[in-house]
Amino acid sequence: MAEERLRSDGPQGTPGNGALKKWLIGIGALLLAFLIGFVPMWLNNRQLNRSLEERDRELRRGRIQNVLASAAIYARRGEYETARQNTSSFYTELSQEMDKGANSILTEQERLGMNTVLAERDEMITLLSRNDPAAGERLSNVFVEYSNVTRGK
Repeated sequence: MAEERLRSDGPQGTPGNGALKKWLIGIGALLLAFLIGFVPMWLNNRQLNRSLEERDRELRRGRIQNVLASAAIYARRGEYETARQNTSSFYTELSQEMDKGANSILTEQERLGMNTVLAERDEMITLLSRNDPAAGERLSNVFVEYSNVTRGK
């Protein structure tokens, strides 16, 4: 009878082996459920971050261009001090973008083209400081040159 009881019990191994297996399966299922929910959200978040960075780049480009356009308008209206301040801001922001290298809002080709725009900095500031009416036309030309470089012309 003792032999029959041993045979019917069969090889059990350790007493908690079945419970451990259930816990591991449960933990695995929870991990799988977490990953099924997390991965799509993570991918969506990455896409949104890329889109946000692109919009931020476009916004910075627009701000720089608007500062230059404002400077040209103020110079044409005879408000030379305001035009000088805006021109100075434009050149400062443009220089900062040029110094960023690959992290800049400007492409490599645009950075090369901006060297001619930056070369006129001192002369433009001087014209505006002297209240020279020619500054309005020159700033308009800088604006056109900047626009052509950023549009790839």
